[in-house]
Amino acid sequence: MDGPRSDVGRWGRSPWQPTATPSPEPEPEPDRRSRGSGRSFWARCCSCCSSRNVDDDWGRGSGARVSGSRDRGSSSGGRRPDSRGSDSHRPVSRGTGVNAAGDGTVREGMLVVTGVDLLSSRSDQNRREHHTDEFEYNELIVRRGQPFDIVLFLSRPYGSSDHITLELLIGNNPEVGKSTHVIIPVGKGGSGGWKAQVIKANGQNLNLRVYTSPNSIIGKFQFTVRTHSDAGEFQLPFDPRNEIYILFNPWCPEDIVYVDHEDWRQEYVLNESGRIYYGTEAQIGERTWNYGQFDHGVLDACLCILDRRGMPYGGRGDPVSVSRVISAMVNSLDDNGVLIGNWSGDYSRGTNPSAWVGSVEILLSYLRTGYSVPYGQCWVFAGVTTTVLRCLGLATRTVTNFNSAHDTDTSLTMDIYFDENMKPLEHLNRDSVWNFHVWNDCWMKRPDLPSGFNGWQVVDATPQETSSGIFCCGPCSVESIKNGLVYMKYDTPFIFAEVNSDKVYWQRQDDGSFKIVYVEEKAIGTLIITKAIGSNMRDDVTHLYKHPEGSEAERKAVETAAAHGSKPNVYATRDSAEDVAVQVETQDVVTGQDLTVCVVLSNRGSSRRTVKLHLYLSVTFYTGVTGPVFKDSKKEVVLEPGASERVVMPVAYQEYQPHLVDQGAMLLNISGHVKENGQVLAKQHTFRLRTPDLSLTLLGAAVVGQECEVQIVFKNPLPVTLTNVVFRLEGSGLQRPKILNVGLVGDVPELLVQRQTFMPVRPGPRQLIASLDSPQLSQVHGVIQVDVAPASGGWALSDPGGDSHSGETIPMASRGGA
Repeated sequence: MDGPRSDVGRWGRSPWQPTATPSPEPEPEPDRRSRGSGRSFWARCCSCCSSRNVDDDWGRGSGARVSGSRDRGSSSGGRRPDSRGSDSHRPVSRGTGVNAAGDGTVREGMLVVTGVDLLSSRSDQNRREHHTDEFEYNELIVRRGQPFDIVLFLSRPYGSSDHITLELLIGNNPEVGKSTHVIIPVGKGGSGGWKAQVIKANGQNLNLRVYTSPNSIIGKFQFTVRTHSDAGEFQLPFDPRNEIYILFNPWCPEDIVYVDHEDWRQEYVLNESGRIYYGTEAQIGERTWNYGQFDHGVLDACLCILDRRGMPYGGRGDPVSVSRVISAMVNSLDDNGVLIGNWSGDYSRGTNPSAWVGSVEILLSYLRTGYSVPYGQCWVFAGVTTTVLRCLGLATRTVTNFNSAHDTDTSLTMDIYFDENMKPLEHLNRDSVWNFHVWNDCWMKRPDLPSGFNGWQVVDATPQETSSGIFCCGPCSVESIKNGLVYMKYDTPFIFAEVNSDKVYWQRQDDGSFKIVYVEEKAIGTLIITKAIGSNMRDDVTHLYKHPEGSEAERKAVETAAAHGSKPNVYATRDSAEDVAVQVETQDVVTGQDLTVCVVLSNRGSSRRTVKLHLYLSVTFYTGVTGPVFKDSKKEVVLEPGASERVVMPVAYQEYQPHLVDQGAMLLNISGHVKENGQVLAKQHTFRLRTPDLSLTLLGAAVVGQECEVQIVFKNPLPVTLTNVVFRLEGSGLQRPKILNVGLVGDVPELLVQRQTFMPVRPGPRQLIASLDSPQLSQVHGVIQVDVAPASGGWALSDPGGDSHSGETIPMASRGGA
């Protein structure tokens, strides 16, 4: 990266255009807008729900509906209540069908389907067995390669001469050859693993078990039933209440996304919150992120992302293709995807990336408005990607790489250039080393690669460099990265450089040429971590990405990769004479305090050494983009054999405060040389300033359907007043995204106390997450564990939006900058 960048999005290059200009509507939350129309909310904002007639497989809808009765009918006696309320919420469709001729005539003796019960309640067996009972939806949601049960209500008992065929359709031009039109004859078996069997015939009720293909397209299918009898043919009209969502299935051994560890599936598919790590290797910060993949509306947003990219339905059964499309669509470049990236420090037209507490507000805003949401940086892109891929059924985790290289010239090395006096030549330093970078691992087989590359695959939605002309990255086998096999698709060279390139220091010579004066072999990818399974501890996964630093296998991987780069002979000119070592010590300081930087020089040789040392201190974005040097120090140090000396540089708050940027990080450039042997000293050290946490306290027990109160306490650490202070509050099953405008908070030691009520809608252990943001201070977060008890007499709260969802309020981010 050659400087701060803000990608602004370009509508003209998108294959999808919003059908109308959004018009403002009143909202209870600040700066919220929605699209006005006479259609239902989902039809207005999402083309995958509006079913426009487009006669091609690149269409953005789910097929034209056949009109028919919308009579809801009632469910049969003795059924459990729907997870969202009474039995009347169960999508059981009843009504008059049509015959094959389409004239509506039903002749005597025809086998008429008078109703369908997809057993789609969250408390029903289908949803429980398919691990989809947490989705806040009334529709049937199943995972491919696994059977589900349905009930058909017939006009008369089912006979041996009767024939029943189930049909599933997706897209605007469903075709059998593209698997977008699935035909399943009951009792005869279908193609590609689809089949249906009669489980029980009880009078005019027929219980069926439907088996889906483990290679099925994922998405929202329309469902219909055809019957054939001696009296004629009948077709059940399409009904939106009978639509079926099919997802990837990590529980199915025949699905290529299969995960053979239940604790992995619980963590990487079903866990709705997680930890994202940031900062530096020596000063790791962590924040809780609300993935919210089961929140109402999120699944529709995920499917709409595929639609807006124009992804052919026939390719949506391949997780390799789906994950690659998601990596492209989570950022806004090329295709007006979900998030606008912004590293400029100016977030006045949107939301500071540090202020987000989860993915739900972002995805629902994108779904509702059709506009990219401002703003995101790497952890936001990664958090949203985790949400989308987990929602679609891919085991996914959020991974942080500390000292992550950004290779701009495909050399597979990090090249840093200095002048004759070892002062950095910033205009030549195009490569950068991010303090940390966050991406995703998702689990799948790779039938498109040679054997040995199944398992974790890197997917990165942060727009750094293009891949085949598009800002996307991956999926890339972690195994190929580990061994330097940079010729493996997708984007292995770029990711290898991020985790295992060497930092090469070049010094300008008197004739203007450059010479390698130092190679730092252990400076990149120093620590790669993710949230541990079943706890909030950190899991070190560095060993999956690289062999032990300095080992023969690791050096072989680096040299194998570099041989395919733009500077294959980079190591041929190395010189080495290194008996003086450099170490850096920094304090753990909160923003607003003075600090001290200490450099320790050690003479490991047998002779006296004279070191001329130069320290340059600047503020840096976490992406490695630095500001001007605001403090420097020169010193000559004489070291006896075996001796060490500390060089101290104090830094006052008043000195660094005018230069502070996001993440509050500092970059110390150390350069110098040893007089006696010409050894060059070169080192870069990054350290961060901490921010305070929010303290959350639950005031009373949490019960589904009952108001609960939380207290949020914040202490301002800065000697300045905070202005335009905004709180965000979010938690799946607890609180839809909520924004609180606080205004001013006085300078240190001002204490702010806020109380907020929320109403849990799902039982079990939940996470309530809060953030505080202001122009003077960001990256302030807090979280509290909330154990929610079930409501008496019911398992979960009825969805406030009802079956149509048209009454639901979905908070949105400002559309500024889109």
